[in-house]
Amino acid sequence: MGVATDTPTVRAQAKWVRTSARKARVVLDHIRGLPVPEARTVLAFTPRAVATDIEKVLRSAVANAEANLGLDGDELVVAQAYADEGPTLKRWKPRARGRVNRIRKRTCHVTLVLAEPAAPRAETTRRARKAARTGAAAREKQTAPAREKEGATA
Repeated sequence: MGVATDTPTVRAQAKWVRTSARKARVVLDHIRGLPVPEARTVLAFTPRAVATDIEKVLRSAVANAEANLGLDGDELVVAQAYADEGPTLKRWKPRARGRVNRIRKRTCHVTLVLAEPAAPRAETTRRARKAARTGAAAREKQTAPAREKEGATA
């Protein structure tokens, strides 16, 4: 939402989901950044009730990508996943001696943004950088005795 990218993104949203945003965020943290097939598997085996609502939003986002942009749904990645607070339904429960307790039935708005995976950048992994450093260090060690010999003969 801040940086404009060349890759097309697809968005789906479910409003007024009858669970708290805090509970939905726990499940959304599990699927953020995953490919769509993997995210579907995680949601299928998540025991929390909100996982079924999030799975519906994921299916809707994939359908939007396939119908509107002609993308392959299995090649997309969950780029963003967040839950905003919705309106709270306020109910009352009678208690002893004529008093009441407030019951807050919270709602949330679940949003998923799918995007095509970014192309892997060459030589940017930690392992590649370490190999480059150790390779340079090995070359320096090999040339050090040669420098000593040059200094001795001069």
